[in-house]
Amino acid sequence: MSPTGFTPPPNFIRDIIIKDLETNKYGGRVATRFPPEPNGYLHIGHAKSICLNFGLAAEFGGVCHLRFDDTDPTKESIEYVESIKSDVRWLGFDWGDHLYYASDYFEKLYDYAVQLIKKGKAYVDSLSAEEIREYRGTLTEPGRESPYRNRSIEENLDLFRRMRAGEFEDGTHVLRAKIDMASPNLNMRDPVLYRIRRVPHYRTGDKWCIYPMYDFAHCLSDSIERITHSICTLEFENNRPLYDWILNELNVEWHPQQIEFARLNLSYTVMSKRKLLELVEQGYVTGWDDPRMPTLAGLRRRGYTPEAIRNFCERIGVAKRDSLVDIALLEHCIREDLNKRAPRVMAVLRPLRVVIVNYPENQVEELEALNNPEDLSMGSRKVPFSRVLYIEREDFRENPPKEFFRLAPGREVRLRYAYYITCVDVIKDERTGEVIELRCTYDPKTRGGGSPDGRKVKATLHWVSAPHSLEAEVRLYDHLFLKPNPSDEEDGLDFKAHLNPNSLITLKSCRVEPSLAGAVPGSHYQFERQGYFCVDPDSSSKTLVFNRTVTLRDSWAKIEKTLQGK
Repeated sequence: MSPTGFTPPPNFIRDIIIKDLETNKYGGRVATRFPPEPNGYLHIGHAKSICLNFGLAAEFGGVCHLRFDDTDPTKESIEYVESIKSDVRWLGFDWGDHLYYASDYFEKLYDYAVQLIKKGKAYVDSLSAEEIREYRGTLTEPGRESPYRNRSIEENLDLFRRMRAGEFEDGTHVLRAKIDMASPNLNMRDPVLYRIRRVPHYRTGDKWCIYPMYDFAHCLSDSIERITHSICTLEFENNRPLYDWILNELNVEWHPQQIEFARLNLSYTVMSKRKLLELVEQGYVTGWDDPRMPTLAGLRRRGYTPEAIRNFCERIGVAKRDSLVDIALLEHCIREDLNKRAPRVMAVLRPLRVVIVNYPENQVEELEALNNPEDLSMGSRKVPFSRVLYIEREDFRENPPKEFFRLAPGREVRLRYAYYITCVDVIKDERTGEVIELRCTYDPKTRGGGSPDGRKVKATLHWVSAPHSLEAEVRLYDHLFLKPNPSDEEDGLDFKAHLNPNSLITLKSCRVEPSLAGAVPGSHYQFERQGYFCVDPDSSSKTLVFNRTVTLRDSWAKIEKTLQGK
């Protein structure tokens, strides 16, 4: 049972590890790894893998390595490396002394490739990339052998050495495994092991101009590090025979076990690094840390907490089949977390001026407000109350429908922590007819929000004192896509066709209570009746900027949509 009272679903990988420990398969060791390619920022799908690998290692007293599988210098950078380290730490995990890079093993990997050539299990192929694809065959047709497949071992060794020496241009030659061009598994049809890339590596510089393919480097890096359980997502299931073939042919001392689990697919989201990079590079979002992005940097900026993300990853469990997880579960986890920790404050996002005509002009009261009704130990604060206030524009209707119980002409409502007020007059812009001010009266006997005569009102509104409130910018974030599964291409449309044009609404002239002066970036608040918000890094002493993390579950939202549809 988890601390939240939720019973985690079964975890078949945990069961495998328990059995391996019982049989002493790896001498009682448990060593996992999280092996990102440093070619982009981590996203919520990676969080599932991080929690799984680090979590299982911790549970069984083992270790989890952080290893950068940095074998493609055309896409990798130190920026991505540092962002990944930061995200793993933020999520609550530490690799200790176990930080590794596949690039540390380039010399060993080259030697392993030479061993395969000497065994007659690898050859240098001079077909072009297009020709290799053509010779590979299809799911229903076997592949054809390359005319270079039967080069002598001596010729292959010489060509491979010259590839390393930089004698050939990109695409001239590749090193391929010699397996089976008729295999029903396309990954076993003489896969490429090395290719020429005359591109400097962010760690090794110009030392290398040939680089190992991911499948070749990954299994051998696992072996070098003596990983016991190499946990991968399901798309690598068909790569497992190649993983084992390479290790078996080289007769390595340590042979890890590859285990696949279902990756995280989240509704209204894309998880492909390629697609996320496209959104960044083409300006559909402001960057990798745009709060609409599913990256950990974006979620952190939006106000998600590592505790909520870890809880989410625990709840979705570890499955063997891909499925689409409703983003509502992730939103539930952050609400559950912030409900306990976020102090309540009052903020008016679309202000409507209210003048209390029977309240003394120069009087200011300090009213007591709870910081969090869920945790009374968080104490209370003082909020100023004066003659001129702001309320939400949507909390007033001049001609209210039957379902509307908030402020209207002649109607009485409660102001949170303050008084009952009644609307007695409506002031409009003479040119547009827009309501610009309400004139109200208050009942001084209802201080604190209660009536001594027992009369009831049907609505309680939040508010701020106009002369004491602070101006703020508020960014309202929604799902980035309108379609639950934007990566589904059955409709023939590019995934960007499903972008939500209202995924970000920026409100510039919001008013927040004065207790928020000096609010630091990253701090969380519940804006009463509005949702959970956090302070954006763009915030400063001159301009407060808040990001909406998630809305409250408010039945009024449904009513508003119904009213708008009439």
